[in-house]
Amino acid sequence: MRRADRFQYFIDYFTTNFPEPKTELVYGNPYELIVAVVLSAQCTDKRVNLVMPPLLAQFPTAAHLGAASAEEILPFISSISYPNNKAKHLAGLGRMLTEDFGGEVPSQLDELQRLPGVGRKTANVVASVIYNQPTMAVDTHVFRVSHRIGLVPKTATTPLAVEKGLVRYIPEEVIPKAHHWLILHGRYICVARSPKCSICPLAPSCAYFEKHFGKAAAYVPISGK
Repeated sequence: MRRADRFQYFIDYFTTNFPEPKTELVYGNPYELIVAVVLSAQCTDKRVNLVMPPLLAQFPTAAHLGAASAEEILPFISSISYPNNKAKHLAGLGRMLTEDFGGEVPSQLDELQRLPGVGRKTANVVASVIYNQPTMAVDTHVFRVSHRIGLVPKTATTPLAVEKGLVRYIPEEVIPKAHHWLILHGRYICVARSPKCSICPLAPSCAYFEKHFGKAAAYVPISGK
C-alpha cells in the first residue's frame, strides 16, 4: 500500500469516528497547560493531573511560580519523574513568563523554546492545543505508532524526521487533531510491548499488522477515493 493511502485511511477513520480529540491533561488556561506539559515529560498524564490542583492552588499564576524557588516548588511535584530538574524548570519558566512575556504564554515556537523546560515537543504541544497551529509534537507514542503503521519511512530515526514525515502528508487543518489521534492510539491500542492488533481499527492499512498477520481485509478507503 502506498504511504499516501495509509495516511488517507488513518485520517478518514479518525475524522469519522473521533472527530474532536482532546489532550488528557486537565488545564484551564495557557499557563496551566504549559506547566502540565513540562511536568508530563516521561510521566503519565494521570499522574500530572493528580499533582496539578495542589500545585496551582499554591502557584496560581506565572508570577506566583516565578516568585518561588525550586525548593519551594519541589514538594508539590515530588511524585513526578525527575522532580528536581522540573522544579528548577518551573521556577525559571514562571520568571521568564512574567519578566519577558507579561505573564502570557507566547504563541511563536521560537519564543516558546526560550522558556526553561520547553523543548520542541513541548512548544509544539502548546502551539497546537492553545493556538491551533499546525504543529506536530512527536513523543514516544507518536514516534512508535507512525513507524508501525507505516506513515513514516524507517529512515526517520529522529523525532524531527518523524515530524517532517507526518506534516508532509497531513493537511494543515488536520495536524492539531492528528497529534492527539496518534498519541491516544499509541496509549490505548498500539501500545509498546503488546499492541492490541486484534481490535485495531487501522489494521487494514497497517504495515506492522500486514507483516505479522497478513492483510486484515481488502483495502477500501473510507472516503471512497
